[in-house]
Amino acid sequence: MSADATTQPTNCTEGCEEHPRVAASRARLRDDAIYRDLAAIFHALGDPTRARIVSSLLHEELCTCDLAELTGVTESAVSQHLRVLRALRLIKSRRAGKQVFHSLDDAHVALLVHIGLSHLREGDAAHPAMERLLIQVAPVEVSH
Repeated sequence: MSADATTQPTNCTEGCEEHPRVAASRARLRDDAIYRDLAAIFHALGDPTRARIVSSLLHEELCTCDLAELTGVTESAVSQHLRVLRALRLIKSRRAGKQVFHSLDDAHVALLVHIGLSHLREGDAAHPAMERLLIQVAPVEVSH
């Protein structure tokens, strides 16, 4: 949080809707559909079983029965979770005979999970890719 944001009164007297910082922030906003999709990703990862599935796929692809064993739920339940994750392009699946193997869709998903886990463990920028990511979002101030 910036210094002037902490000293600013709760009721702005200068008309926030006309303030240059509001106009600049408004210009940086994305289309509403982007925020709906972003919220859907975090909603999906907000389910502990789906979070465990995605985390299990960080290092290797696993079949549906492997994921059922790891999560302690039925293969049918895992399949339903996988359907949600696949629809959001968080995972991808490939068939090998009668088995279906699953892996993370791309490095972005791995980075999301690594950042979340790193935040829970250390609460700092310990992940190797974090510095590069923070440079990309440098204008955003993070308060502790």
